[in-house]
Amino acid sequence: MTVAYDGTDFFGFQRQPWQRTVQGTLEETLSRITGENVTVTGAGRTDAGVHARGQVIHWETNSPIPLERWPVILDRALPRDLTVLDTEEVPLDFHARKDACWKQYCYTLDTHKIPDVFTRRFRTHLPVLLDIDRMKEAGSHLVGTHDFTSFSSAKSPVTDRVRTLYGCRITEPEDGVVAITVTGNGFLYNMVRIIAGTLVQVGKGELSPAAIPEILEAKDRGRAGKTLPPEGLVMVKVCYTPWKEETSEAGS
Repeated sequence: MTVAYDGTDFFGFQRQPWQRTVQGTLEETLSRITGENVTVTGAGRTDAGVHARGQVIHWETNSPIPLERWPVILDRALPRDLTVLDTEEVPLDFHARKDACWKQYCYTLDTHKIPDVFTRRFRTHLPVLLDIDRMKEAGSHLVGTHDFTSFSSAKSPVTDRVRTLYGCRITEPEDGVVAITVTGNGFLYNMVRIIAGTLVQVGKGELSPAAIPEILEAKDRGRAGKTLPPEGLVMVKVCYTPWKEETSEAGS
């Protein structure tokens, strides 16, 4: 299943006791509908306040409900900030996280003096002038295979921090809005939000684009920018075929 959600009022994707989470809500709803004890596995564990347009989950059921009926049934059963976009039958050995070839995230900034009330749940308000050309130059240094220790939370328990970024694109989809879209084979804890924070520093003139390779080489979290708030981050898509530039409009 591909699911989308407004993460504002969720305590992240992963099930946690006494907290409202995406995984927990899905499992409770699916279990109630099927009468089975359903366990959901997601392609990624988005943090509290982070959104998704294309989160992928897998789960098993013996329910006789036709495949094409699930989005309609769940649209009625799930809360308004969580929906199922489509469903697909997959082999029993399919794994939403382990089988993913690449993922794409987008971090969006609203640079207007006053934020748009209709989009403020999905954009981080940052009322400053940003130099987009400098940010693009800096982003180009992140593309490729690197050790992203400097762009990972110090709390991350992961020891192997080598990841490949296929694309890092900075655009202005509309006046006063800046979007940072990154595509890669995997992401570390807070990696996209730290990349966004670092590129903002570059855009503000506080950091040179040429400093990015040095920050990567340092493998020191203290050298990169701050971790930006969660509301601007969206998991855009998860893909299960090898990445090609033409397969991702925002991947270049």
